[in-house]
Amino acid sequence: MANRVAIVTGGGSGIGAAAAAALAEAGLDVAVVGRRPEPLERLAASLPGRAVAVPADVGDVQAPEAIVARVLEELGRVDVLVNNVGAAHVRLDGFLSLSDGHFEASLQLNLFAALRATRAAVQDMAKRREGAIVNVASVNSFFEPDGGVIDYGVAKAALVNLAKSLSQELGPSGIRITSVSPGPVATDLWLGGDGVAETVGRATGEGADAVRERMAEGMPTGRFTTPREVATVVALLASPRMSNVTGANWVIDGGLVKTT
Repeated sequence: MANRVAIVTGGGSGIGAAAAAALAEAGLDVAVVGRRPEPLERLAASLPGRAVAVPADVGDVQAPEAIVARVLEELGRVDVLVNNVGAAHVRLDGFLSLSDGHFEASLQLNLFAALRATRAAVQDMAKRREGAIVNVASVNSFFEPDGGVIDYGVAKAALVNLAKSLSQELGPSGIRITSVSPGPVATDLWLGGDGVAETVGRATGEGADAVRERMAEGMPTGRFTTPREVATVVALLASPRMSNVTGANWVIDGGLVKTT
């Protein structure tokens, strides 16, 4: 994968940082995108090969096109796009507590940011008739055990559907698009100070540690997935070795989802 260039959104920490590292180790030049410059710059400096930090708020309507333009200027091309940016907020008060604004905000960050980045990147990929797009979705795109992240699940379901639809149009142009759907991952989204475990633990009175343990016990492997494990799937799907895989949704969840 030498002489190819990848863009990773939400690259400052967690899955995004791990994906940037995995792609760099595979020989790609990498542009890591995120809102905070400092962690991006530290990560870019630590990666092998060429790497650039691109501070930007991908949720801004104009940002994806500007990001791709900068990467083309500095690195010359876009071969791989990893749409990783996203966020979930636990909704503890039920459906009637959610406004249109809650759903719209989740759709903007978890769907439209990826859609706009894809549109911008495909314009360059189409010139060479090759490219790979990997969307980091979630098992919540099809698995909703309690509806606590209903707006997030709706947005991720749309993201998976978008990839499936675009795979039909982009496939003849040599551009592949796939999805990765992790279950609980050991990142701040789940384990941080304002993460899912802490939020639910405070609301129920059982505490964050108990929530984490209960979640882990619900998976046959007995543990959360690591960011590196998700990044390995991302790098594999981005690789030419998977050149006939498109439209697929790869689940990595420790066996959490037990239906087929």
